[in-house]
Amino acid sequence: MSLAGEVMLVAGKDLRIEARARVTVSQVLPFGAIVLLLFAFALDPDRGRLAAVAPGLFWVAVLLAALLAIGRSFGIEQQNGARDGLRLSGIDGAAVFLGKTVAIGVQLLALEVVLGLGVAALYGVDVTSVPVLILAGLAATAGLAATGTLFGVLAAGLRTRETLLPLLLLPVITPVMLGATRAFESGLGGDASQAWPWIALLGLFAVLYLSVGVLAFGPLWEDT
Repeated sequence: MSLAGEVMLVAGKDLRIEARARVTVSQVLPFGAIVLLLFAFALDPDRGRLAAVAPGLFWVAVLLAALLAIGRSFGIEQQNGARDGLRLSGIDGAAVFLGKTVAIGVQLLALEVVLGLGVAALYGVDVTSVPVLILAGLAATAGLAATGTLFGVLAAGLRTRETLLPLLLLPVITPVMLGATRAFESGLGGDASQAWPWIALLGLFAVLYLSVGVLAFGPLWEDT
């Protein structure tokens, strides 16, 4: 089987498991929505400043929900010897990495669409450039999913993975959070031309961690 076929096999497996368990719909999505609501009430019940801080609040909500999705992606491999079965299947480590990255990315994109609609309804933002929002969202999601998959495998074999994963991941994805927030600020009521350097940063980060993951995930997957 080709690398692309193995990637789709792993991604399809994870997405089918999530579709049947409905964890994203029943837990991750409500969690992200609650975060947005709490921020709205805590920061400004009168909605006077919410539009200005909406990009940052949106990506914080996405990040917190992403931690749940990443932990879930590796948690399912610990059940019923699924991890050992995947190792013995002969699927290349790079394909496992890319497949899990694709599955996490698809879940995050669906989450971002719903949360984005929630931000538009709750925070009263003005959209000035849809292409900027789409490109920034795709690049940031790719970087977040790739980094989360890479660091998720490091924490997967430990009993404290639920608390260790945020400690490993949060410092590394600071460029993603910064770039995505700045790009969204330009796409939501700002100057769209100022978003492109940040989108370039997000793309560079995504390519970097996708490359590192393809090279390093296999040995990490076997050792943890």
